[in-house]
Amino acid sequence: MAKHKHKPGSSTNKYSKYKINGDNLTKGKTCPKCGPAVFVAEHKDRISCGRCGYTEKLKQ
Repeated sequence: MAKHKHKPGSSTNKYSKYKINGDNLTKGKTCPKCGPAVFVAEHKDRISCGRCGYTEKLKQ
């Protein structure tokens, strides 16, 4: 019996990490421990890094 072919997964939305305002290109926040190559996840009450586990609580 032949194996089934896997459907391609959804591509990551890398364009959503960047914001363009006129001539300025801004990125999301990066992890202070891992460096500029790793973005942090922005939750409503904290920001956290998925690679090293760095978490920072936001003031409300």
